[in-house]
Amino acid sequence: MLAGIRTLELRKVYDSPSPMGAGAGGFAFTAPRAKGKTRQPKPQIVALEGISLDIAPGEIFCLLGPNGAGKSTTVGVLTTRIRPTSGRAFIGEHDVWLNQVAVKRLIGVVAQRPNLDFSLTAREILAFHGAYFGLSSHERAKRAEVLLERFKLTDRADQLVRGFSGGMMQRLSIARAMMHDPQVLFLDEPSAGLDPQTRLLLWEIVREYNQSGKTVLLTTHNMEEADALCQRLAIIDHGRVIALGTPRELKASVPGGFLLRLRFGLHSPEFLKRLQSLSGVREVRATDSSGADVYADRGGSLIPEVASLASAAGVELHDVHISEPSLENLFLHHTGRSLRE
Repeated sequence: MLAGIRTLELRKVYDSPSPMGAGAGGFAFTAPRAKGKTRQPKPQIVALEGISLDIAPGEIFCLLGPNGAGKSTTVGVLTTRIRPTSGRAFIGEHDVWLNQVAVKRLIGVVAQRPNLDFSLTAREILAFHGAYFGLSSHERAKRAEVLLERFKLTDRADQLVRGFSGGMMQRLSIARAMMHDPQVLFLDEPSAGLDPQTRLLLWEIVREYNQSGKTVLLTTHNMEEADALCQRLAIIDHGRVIALGTPRELKASVPGGFLLRLRFGLHSPEFLKRLQSLSGVREVRATDSSGADVYADRGGSLIPEVASLASAAGVELHDVHISEPSLENLFLHHTGRSLRE
């Protein structure tokens, strides 16, 4: 049975730890409260603010956003590790928090950081994972061999993983998540820290797995990964979905497509209005007293006109950076900041 993913108005609020508790190695020493005084409420951190998603069975879906946007918290809720403050989540027909056992049998999870048992070999890690999900001894051995070969780990299969590189550990973590052939695969920042060759291998394996009808949800802040791998994506920031669609649709939604990041000696509102009047310019936004972002239908051909306009207005043009339509530009347009900030 193919399984999709659905969330309805997911909200998660954390109580932040007290500074004293955080700095005391887990022990917090507080002065006794004065009689009659009430305890102050703890500061709260809103990680998710009404996330609603509908991911079709057999889809590669991506959550794109900067660190702290709410990507890992969303995955934590969907994989039964984090209980939401409100809202609901479903894997296939199963409510994540009402049917946790059924959900866990349907999913495979690769955490943001490898969590392998260093006292085991790569082959043993895969075999034990298969046993946990009820695979027979023969089936475990056969599937482990196939995955070790596919992830290029055969020559290190019987060595302890404590000697593995970070990239090898990540490959083994993904192989382990695939060991019981889950219907839904969660990959939280899967290519973080990987070299380009290993990243391409990972993308190829994810596509192959998806071709058998499996649903894949991955989180990333890598625009190239989202553009190359995901059929649809949601860009999230501060716990909210700010854009949703295919990579092509989202890039096309940026005004004009091209982004010119201009740096002047100093500009004025009057000068920015003149920039707005140039042919092909869709939108002009001041970034500070000397910078401006120009969204336009064209890129390089607009520069001579910008330079001429600046010269006529007595404004020094110091720097120009041109970007073609991209998910980075989309995020910048919606939030006013870079995806990497």
